[in-house]
Amino acid sequence: MSTMPVSPAPAAPVGAPTPLVVSAAKAKLWLGGTVLFGLLAYYFVGVDQGAFSVFGGDMHLHEFVHDARHLLGFPCH
Repeated sequence: MSTMPVSPAPAAPVGAPTPLVVSAAKAKLWLGGTVLFGLLAYYFVGVDQGAFSVFGGDMHLHEFVHDARHLLGFPCH
């Protein structure tokens, strides 16, 4: 039985990773959107109590995030 020599696979060129370049205007837009999303999430999980809800006395949102608010340490009873 003959064996054929196996040559190693050619190594991939190693280069420095290129940084992501984002304009200042786009960075401000992303930062503003992230802050807005964070504040909305904070309100709906931590502040919305049903009686003082943006949606009136509807308790659906309160019950939907009930366990999350306990997990994060927000009192709700």
